[in-house]
Amino acid sequence: MLSKRIVAVARRRALSGRIHSQNTATSLSKAWNTVGTQLARSQFHSSRLIQAEVVKVPQMAESISEGTLKSWSKKVGDAVEADEEVATIETDKIDVTVNAPVSGTIVELLANEEDTVVVGQDLLKIEAGAAPSKPSESPEELPPSSKKGDSEEPVDQQVDKSTPPPPQPSAVDKRGGGVPSDGPKEEKKELKEDPKPPLRKRSRMRLRIAERLKESQNAAASLTTFNEIDMSALMDMRKKYKDEVLKEHDVKLGFMSAFARACTLALQELPAVNASIEGDEIVYRDFVDLSVAVATPKGLVTPVVRNAESMGFLQIEKEIAAMGKKAKDGKLSLEDMTGGTFTISNGGVFGSLFGTPIINLPQSAVLGMHTIKERPVVVNGQIVIRPIMIVALTYDHRLLDGRDAVTFLVKVKEYIEDPRKMLLAPV
Repeated sequence: MLSKRIVAVARRRALSGRIHSQNTATSLSKAWNTVGTQLARSQFHSSRLIQAEVVKVPQMAESISEGTLKSWSKKVGDAVEADEEVATIETDKIDVTVNAPVSGTIVELLANEEDTVVVGQDLLKIEAGAAPSKPSESPEELPPSSKKGDSEEPVDQQVDKSTPPPPQPSAVDKRGGGVPSDGPKEEKKELKEDPKPPLRKRSRMRLRIAERLKESQNAAASLTTFNEIDMSALMDMRKKYKDEVLKEHDVKLGFMSAFARACTLALQELPAVNASIEGDEIVYRDFVDLSVAVATPKGLVTPVVRNAESMGFLQIEKEIAAMGKKAKDGKLSLEDMTGGTFTISNGGVFGSLFGTPIINLPQSAVLGMHTIKERPVVVNGQIVIRPIMIVALTYDHRLLDGRDAVTFLVKVKEYIEDPRKMLLAPV
């Protein structure tokens, strides 16, 4: 009897040891699988980090070190191609686009819209490589609600048929013989607060324009002189040749090219109007880089037509048209707007009849053109109706005397009233 008990105890001990070894092996197996899974995940995560390329704020210009992140063109998870635009940074002079250096997928945005960013700052991360394609949803993957037929009513529109319908009003109620009602209830009128006017933050370009205009008013001794120009001859010339010029040269012949050509000739005859003040010195130039004021949705910009003194009517017209298109499309670079020596502003395209333009420092003068109006004038003792434009020249009296300024404006007037004189100019 005792031997049987000894054998039973030995068997139980052997069985428990075997179960313990099996549990230990199972635990070790589970631990190994967990470690393997974590290792694989860490390797995958680290590989994504290695592949992600950080895109920084690009160099914008020598004088620009920061800007405002105006908008993102892409969001996290979007696929981008190499050189595709992903963001726009607004500066006080131009808008700078940020392009993707490689093809891939955006995995993280490191700045928010309206944040101030500096050159070299981390902006976003792109995982290089082909972007994953989005699988199309199969009918099996659609949610159960989308598999139902269109004829099935929504839950909120289903009516419990067991609930009895509300009682219909009796004939006495319809004739007004029922229980009298309390009468129409007076609606309480809530006092509405006055709506606040919408607020909009000024752009960096608008702030910079305001700063430069105020700087010009504070620094320059501005004075404006005026004159009237009979536009009859120039309008006749334009009417006669505009169709031919458009057909042969694919450019519209306007008034701006004539005024630009007249100004370049007058500037070469009176170089002080083309000069500028730098410290205690006056800088004279033998070339004319003509700044042309262009109105854009973001503000007034002045792209420059280089070496305008060497151009004819058609060349100037083409350059002005190209610069105007770049300005309205927001494609102007900083080089396109720096270095002008004289400015022409044409407020007449908006109907301005009379105005005093502000000098674009460090330049010494600016010509303002205005709209054309028919006026009675005296010609050879007779009162006749002529198309008249009032022109204004604002000049810096620190550099220019009234004689030079008035003489310049009179020469421009003479060239415009008889365009043939431009062919006889001494320059």
